[in-house]
Amino acid sequence: MVTDLIEMGPWHFGDRDILIVFDAGYDAPRMAHLLDGLPVEVLGRMRSDRVMRRPTPSLKEYALSYPQGGRPPKHGKELRFAKPDTWGEPDAATVQVTDRYGTARAMAWDRIHPRLTTRSAWIDHTGELPIIEGTLIRLQVDRLPGGGDPIPLWLWSSATGLNSEDVDVRWQALLRRFDIEHLFMLMKQTLGWTRPKLRTPEAGERWTWLITAAHTQIRLLREAAADVRRPWEKPPTLAGSPRPESAGGFGTSARTCTVRSVHRKLQLPVLEGHLVRRTGGPPPATTWARP
Repeated sequence: MVTDLIEMGPWHFGDRDILIVFDAGYDAPRMAHLLDGLPVEVLGRMRSDRVMRRPTPSLKEYALSYPQGGRPPKHGKELRFAKPDTWGEPDAATVQVTDRYGTARAMAWDRIHPRLTTRSAWIDHTGELPIIEGTLIRLQVDRLPGGGDPIPLWLWSSATGLNSEDVDVRWQALLRRFDIEHLFMLMKQTLGWTRPKLRTPEAGERWTWLITAAHTQIRLLREAAADVRRPWEKPPTLAGSPRPESAGGFGTSARTCTVRSVHRKLQLPVLEGHLVRRTGGPPPATTWARP
């Protein structure tokens, strides 16, 4: 795919590397190793319980820290995501005010790498395991567009030597990825982009343009359905639900009301000589003897 982008012309030599963004679940350092040699930069979200390593100390730094000598270490000190006392001072820090997320605070540490072992994706690796350095970014926002308590996001980029502006571009690209992902989910699951079994590329292109036009119409009518509950939102309580505003002149206003549930115990009639059996309980016990 990267080769196709280069051959078709969207990317030229001298341009910024192509940014490939992954969500959690993908091994970003592994992807960076596999794509080494191509003009790409890998950016991925990391789990919050990861442990990574700082840059390998130079011989001079090691001699100053360990004057008694010994074998130089291959990895630097640990940086545990869950322990702030292991973070140290960041190499870059930014504060940005956004409309959807409030204040976004980002910290970045340069030349951070994972300590690889010969298992999982590296079980068939021959030779010495590589040291894949990158930039570790921690992002904290004030709020989420859909509500809930925001948790810090940890990102890892295969690029090193990033400044504050570069760090902002990376975490903004990750947030933009979520918007694009939800767009494709809407087109596939709701609008049926992949539902028909089309036989020719021309038919697929026409169907794609129809789906794009339908999505455009939906976006133009967003304000008209501002008071409609989304599928992922909880239904409001009847007693305390606010009055919806009028939706674009369609008169969709409602009045709050209180619903009281009344339960009555109905007595079953007893006929003379007959016992009416209740359907909700077990039948009465009876005895029977052979004459």
